[in-house]
Amino acid sequence: MRRRLLRTVASMFALGTAMPSDLTAQGSGCDIELRPAADSLRVTTTTSMPNGPRTIFAGGRVEARCLNQDVRLLADSAEWYQQAQDLYLIGNVRYTEPRARVTADLMNYFQADERLVATGNVVATLPSGSVMRGPEATYLRAIPRMRTARLVAVQRPRLTLVQRDNSGKASEPVLVTANQIVTENDSLVFAGGKVEITRSDLDTRSDSAFLDGGNELARLMIKPVIIGKGEGGYTLRGRQVELYTRNRIVQRVLAQAEARATSDDLLLTSDTIDLRVNDNRAQAAYVWGPSRARAISPDRDLIADSLAVRMPNQSLREVRAFGNAVATTIPDTATIRSGDKDWLKGDTILAYFDSTRTRPARAASAAADTAERPTLQELLATGHASARYQIPVQGQLSTRPAINYSRGDRITVTMDSTGVSRVQIDENAVGLYLEPVIDSVSLARPDSAASTTPSDTPRPPPAGTTAPGTIPPAPKPLTAPRPAAKPAGVDSRFLPGRQ
Repeated sequence: MRRRLLRTVASMFALGTAMPSDLTAQGSGCDIELRPAADSLRVTTTTSMPNGPRTIFAGGRVEARCLNQDVRLLADSAEWYQQAQDLYLIGNVRYTEPRARVTADLMNYFQADERLVATGNVVATLPSGSVMRGPEATYLRAIPRMRTARLVAVQRPRLTLVQRDNSGKASEPVLVTANQIVTENDSLVFAGGKVEITRSDLDTRSDSAFLDGGNELARLMIKPVIIGKGEGGYTLRGRQVELYTRNRIVQRVLAQAEARATSDDLLLTSDTIDLRVNDNRAQAAYVWGPSRARAISPDRDLIADSLAVRMPNQSLREVRAFGNAVATTIPDTATIRSGDKDWLKGDTILAYFDSTRTRPARAASAAADTAERPTLQELLATGHASARYQIPVQGQLSTRPAINYSRGDRITVTMDSTGVSRVQIDENAVGLYLEPVIDSVSLARPDSAASTTPSDTPRPPPAGTTAPGTIPPAPKPLTAPRPAAKPAGVDSRFLPGRQ
């Protein structure tokens, strides 16, 4: 008797309402049928206008399904408004179809446009296995020749993105969090508003992001930041940053407009930075742009139109600077305190580093900073090359070093633990060596300041100086410049007092 009653009630709920003719013709319509789920119907109320659309209220675990499609909805209770073609599902709602599964506290199914709105503890599972979680989501079913499946989640949802390599094997999931996330056809992801992407090899922050799973591309826009998690790590910024992967492993990171890359050894800045990555470590970088490319480290800078940096396993080995290149270095502060930097110029500059050994720390406080820093071994400038280096002079203040200036087609500068140790000029070599004048005042006064011996009795100025209030004579000229031209290939060592 109970089964007969349930069959009668089920026949009453067979709505048989079709989609509009334009969609039904394409086979996309859903003829909804309401019926009790597992003989659990307890209360049912049906109201209708005479010969008009019906409104149905059902409770006691209700099931709704599409008669012509494999689509089912389950809920504790349901409301169907035939005229508006709206189905409301309340309590422990489950939606299933071949392409998606959605669970929520409440769901509204709008038959006219095949749209499902879920609210409250929403969990949506896509065909790839990716899972969207959040307080509210809208699912637009796929309609042939009209649109692909789309899931829109708002109010800070979280997307656990499952990606597969060429063999079909699922890689480690990627977590995407944003104010709004849109997935299309389970392949494209659009995220906006405080976007955070977390991977095992890097983290990203931006205001908006686009992920293309088919082409293995991720584009971050508006103040993007990428933080590498590999040994040593790196940080990359720019107005727009793109990540390229192969088999879901990051291979290339491209930053454009006000790009800035930071690692333990180097800071790179320019309009564009192309960073190549392997095994979670930066391997090479290419830097260029109208604003010039800069490679900056604590004691040396390199500026040019473009830079090519080689750093296998994120250990700096070589920097190539092309186009009006300028390299500046800080001289040995233990012997020279002039505040000026030594420099080397040329059409092209090559800088070679030794990352197998480290430079001894000059102070205990700097030991931690220099212990792992690659040591600059050699600078090579070619094409209209010129160089200026400061050399300490015995008996002089450290703030008044000698100056060596040289030009040639090719200049090679060799470095040691204290700074410049050797300069070699090849082809059309021309040089100039300037040494400050040695006077009695410089010899008598220590580096720190004048003598601190107290005395109330005025002392006459030393011989050769002027009394206070008088115009001093013209300063003595520097020693006559001595030509430093050397035959091509000659090795020049600049020691105090000689060329």
